[in-house]
Amino acid sequence: MTAVLTGCGGGGGSGVVTLKIVAADYGTSEVNTSTKYWEALAKNFEATHSKIKVDVTVYSWKEVDRKVAEMVEKGKAPDIAQIGAYADYAKAGKLYSADETLAIRTQANFLPRLADAGKVDRTQYGLPFVASTRLLFYNKALFEQADLKAPQTWKDIRDDAKALKSRGVKFPFALPLGDEESQAETMMWLLSGGGAYTDDVGSYDVDSPENVQTFTWLKDKLVGAGLTGPVAPGKFDRAKAFAAFTDGDVGMLNGHPTLMREAERKGVKVGMVPLPGKDGPSKGSLGVADWIMGFKQNGHREQIGTFLDYAFEDKNVLDFADEYDLLPVTDTASAAMETDVKHKKLRDFLAALPNSELYPYGKTSWAQASESIKKNIGKAVEPNGDPASLLGQIAREATAAESAE
Repeated sequence: MTAVLTGCGGGGGSGVVTLKIVAADYGTSEVNTSTKYWEALAKNFEATHSKIKVDVTVYSWKEVDRKVAEMVEKGKAPDIAQIGAYADYAKAGKLYSADETLAIRTQANFLPRLADAGKVDRTQYGLPFVASTRLLFYNKALFEQADLKAPQTWKDIRDDAKALKSRGVKFPFALPLGDEESQAETMMWLLSGGGAYTDDVGSYDVDSPENVQTFTWLKDKLVGAGLTGPVAPGKFDRAKAFAAFTDGDVGMLNGHPTLMREAERKGVKVGMVPLPGKDGPSKGSLGVADWIMGFKQNGHREQIGTFLDYAFEDKNVLDFADEYDLLPVTDTASAAMETDVKHKKLRDFLAALPNSELYPYGKTSWAQASESIKKNIGKAVEPNGDPASLLGQIAREATAAESAE
C-alpha cells in the first residue's frame, strides 16, 4: 500500500520549503493505516509553520527500506525517512547528525539506551521513532486448565510444553524461526542463555559457547521433543505464530505489545512474564527501535529540525504509540504513559525498555548480518541440524561483512 500526503498549497514560491518525507506503515489495514497519523501531523504542523509544507509518502514495511534505498541511489533522497536502519546512510555521510537538526531539549529527551543505539562513531544520526520490548506470553486459560504456573526457566518451558501437548494443544511453544523476523526470536533466546549477537567490545560473537548451548537446547529439548507444533520452526513466521496465538492454539510464545491487544480482542486471556532463562528469569529483554533521520541532499537542515522537534512533542509521540500499542522513545512521553491508567498493561514493557538489549544498529553490516540470520537460523534446529556449525557460518558472514565496510 502506498499513500501520498501532500500539504495544502504545494511547495512553490515566497520562500516556502516542501519537505519530502517517506514513512513506514504500521497498520494492518485501511482502518489503522499510518497514513492517518501522518496526515493529521502534517496538517497540524503546517497550521503553525506557514513557510514549511509537508509531502509524505507511506509505504508498507515490506518495501519502505528498499524504496528509500532506491531514491538515495538515484540521487533523489527524501528530506526525512522513517525506516528500519540508518547506519549505512550515516557512514556514507548522507545524514545530518542530531546536533545539526534538533533543539537541545529534544535531543536530551531521548531515552539514553535508544539515543546510544542511534550513534555511529559516537555521533547520533539515527533518531528513535518508536520502540518495543518483548516478554513471554502464555494462554492463561490453557495454563489454568492444565494447572500450570507461568514459566521462569527453560526447564519450566519444557515441562509446561509437555503438559500442554498431552492435553492436545497444537503449538505448546510456538517457535517462529522463518524468514519474517527470526532475528528477533533468535536474539531473545540468545539473551535468555546469557549470550548475544556481539561481545562486550561490540564484535560479532554469534557462535559463542553460550549461543551454541542455547540452540543445542532448543534443538534437542524443545523442537526434537515435538513441543513446538506441527510446523517446522524454519518454515514458521512470526505473523503465523501470532495468528495461532490469537486463535487459542498456542500455549506460549515470545511476543510484543501489539499482540496483547489483538489476543484480548479475540477473547484470549494473556499472561506475560520476563523471558525465562536457564536458571531463572532473564536479566535482559530484547528491545527493538525503528528510526527517523534527516538527509543532507536537499539542504533543508533548518526545516528538517523544525519538523522533527514538532514530531517529538509528547502529544505526537503518544498518539502514535497509542495507536499501535508501542512504546514512546522519550523520557517525558514514557513518564506520561507510565502514570496513565489506560496504559497499565504496557507498564511491564515500559519497565523493560531502559535496560533492554538492542540489535547492533550502529554497525553498517547489521542489515546484511540480519538477513543471514533470517535466511539460515531455522536450519540449526532441524533434525539433522548442527547448531555450532550453523552459528559459525552466520558469524563468519557477519564478520566478513563488517570487515568489508
